[in-house]
Amino acid sequence: MLATVILTCFSASAQTLRLSTVCIDPGHGGTDPGAVSKDNKTYEKTFTLDIAKRLSEKIKAGFPDVKVVMTRTTDKSVALGDRPATANKHGADLFISIHINAAAKTGPNGYSVHVLGQSSKKDRDLFAYNMDVCKRENSVILLEDDYTTTYQGFDPSDPESFIFLQLMQNSNLEQSLAFAQLVSDKLKGGPIAVNRGIWQDPFLVLWKTAMPAVLVELGFISNTNDLTALKSESNRDKIAQRLYNAFKEYKANYDGTLALDVETHPSGKSQSAATAVPDSPEKTEDSAVVYGIQIFAGANLLDSNDKSFLGYKPRIIKTGRIYKYVIAVEDSAAASRTHLSDIRKKYPDCFLVKIEGEKIVPVN
Repeated sequence: MLATVILTCFSASAQTLRLSTVCIDPGHGGTDPGAVSKDNKTYEKTFTLDIAKRLSEKIKAGFPDVKVVMTRTTDKSVALGDRPATANKHGADLFISIHINAAAKTGPNGYSVHVLGQSSKKDRDLFAYNMDVCKRENSVILLEDDYTTTYQGFDPSDPESFIFLQLMQNSNLEQSLAFAQLVSDKLKGGPIAVNRGIWQDPFLVLWKTAMPAVLVELGFISNTNDLTALKSESNRDKIAQRLYNAFKEYKANYDGTLALDVETHPSGKSQSAATAVPDSPEKTEDSAVVYGIQIFAGANLLDSNDKSFLGYKPRIIKTGRIYKYVIAVEDSAAASRTHLSDIRKKYPDCFLVKIEGEKIVPVN
């Protein structure tokens, strides 16, 4: 199990930043019912909206200063791309997409939590299972006009189309995994009994979020026990309460007051100082201060000659299970910053960082 990551965010003046906005995304809606029960009488879209509303009200009551944004508050259709766009527009610090699972057979049951990433290896049965789940959730785009243009040619029925979602993880993966772990832990012992774990999968709804994001599958509508649990208003409220408990703990960590050597990212987000692990040939053992452009972070270790690095020799720093990739490494911030505009053409969310010994911190 991944240990919970303590997220502490500070401004340049050492004032603690807060998780001030959360976006809740009730999956499906309107002409898109989502998963449907075997008797065709119960729809995923109904459960997701109800649980999302309950979660929203609990957050508002517990944290009046937190802005809660919903991608939909009624039974209406919302384009898949508009969901992360709503979160980005409001500057959300966290994105929670709520779904109910389904399977061809009635046996599968339980909840799972997903973050953006590459699914299990193709020689494992879980890969085929996860791809089926991804295809079902992503196939919503087929209901939209001109979806091939909107989603850059992505075809949810073509496995090759997943490649462009699987190549890299964004710099929010570490925080996404931290929240996913909390959700997985808090749902234990609840109305949906079976824990199916945490997965990295290429869900389109998570692809364009500019903040930590998770997709939660809260049971199987195709399973009799899960469906019975979900039909209970009391149980749906208990599920929402457990999601709220995960949010509350995540926010406490995010808003934590443990002082670390952290400088503010230009976007307003901050990151804790990372421990550099000497398992990469790009890492030097001295404590000289250097600067560079962090382009992304991910769970997979890339070769230093990978095309992703645009011809630069990367500095690769490992923090826990996450690799952080820094290019355009120079002796001064000014020298490294001269590369920033060109690199942002490929990586719009890249940012300047300082590397000192075992610390890497974003800088203005």
